[in-house]
Amino acid sequence: MATFKLHVNGKTREVDVSPDTPLLWVLRDSLDLAGTKYGCGIAQCGACTVHLNGEAVRSCALPISAVADGKVVTIEGLSEKGDHPVQKAWEEADVMQCGYCQSGQIMSAAALLKKNPAPSDEEIFTAMNGNICRCGTYMRIREAIKKASAMS
Repeated sequence: MATFKLHVNGKTREVDVSPDTPLLWVLRDSLDLAGTKYGCGIAQCGACTVHLNGEAVRSCALPISAVADGKVVTIEGLSEKGDHPVQKAWEEADVMQCGYCQSGQIMSAAALLKKNPAPSDEEIFTAMNGNICRCGTYMRIREAIKKASAMS
C-alpha cells in the first residue's frame, strides 16, 4: 500500500492503495465516484473514460501510480449541475437507452470538443471509435456531439 494525492474534480484527495490499482477502482471504491463504469477491464470499450489533464483516458487500465499529480475529471466533475453542453445535447438528442456506456461516451465527446470545437463527421467517428454502445445509438451520439458543438 502507498499513499497517493490526487486532484479529482477540483479537489485534492488522498488514498491508500496499491500502486498498481487501476484509477477506475480508486475512483469507484476509494472515492465513491461511481459514475465512471467498468466495462471490459482492458481499455477497449470506453465505459471507464475520464479526463486526465484534459485528455480522455481509460481508467480501467491506468494504474494509480501513473496518474502522479495529474488532474482527473470524472462525469461527476464535468459540470456542477449536469449542464455541460455535451450533457444538454445528450438529452436533446435522446441518446441514452440503457445508459451504461454514457458517462464514457460523454467524457470522450467533451474531450473531443475541447480540442476541436467544430469536428467533422470523420473527426467525430475517429475520436469516438473506441467507445462501444451495445444499444447502437451511434447516430444519436454523433447528432448530440454536433448539437453540443453548436452550443459552444
